[in-house]
Amino acid sequence: MEGIAPDELAGFEEYRAKVTGTNISAQTLLATDYLNHFNEIVMLLDMLPDMPEMIEECKTWQPKSYVEHFAQSSFSDRQLAIEAYGRVPARYRRPFEETISQLNTLILGGIARLDTDIAAGGEPEVLRETCSSLSRACQALMDCASAIIHGSNRAMDQAEIDGLLNT
Repeated sequence: MEGIAPDELAGFEEYRAKVTGTNISAQTLLATDYLNHFNEIVMLLDMLPDMPEMIEECKTWQPKSYVEHFAQSSFSDRQLAIEAYGRVPARYRRPFEETISQLNTLILGGIARLDTDIAAGGEPEVLRETCSSLSRACQALMDCASAIIHGSNRAMDQAEIDGLLNT
């Protein structure tokens, strides 16, 4: 297959056959279920302006690797998702992991900033705008991760992420 290194091809083809008929992409061997981990925190961030006390729950959120997520998941094909991840071609795995790293950094930094703002008794409208900006940036990165899961191999660069936070 085009763009897949010869040393990756046999394992990739083996797992493509195994994931057929599941919610794991046969094109990349990745599953969108992983993004549920991020959807949960984005929903909390969206509620934060109206319920600032939810910051405590936000602060309990921690990054989970793809494998950690599925190991703790009720996803029906969780074991297959874990096994297939080891066969994801580098052309998808690298931008996917880069995007997830950017998303984790963005969320953790955003939660820390929001915690400081809430503790300082910040203005409700400033809190609302900060949460909205953070949520938009997270969603853009999740959309990027979803596109990679479905076959794109392009991650966002830092300037694109910064631009989202400043809109």
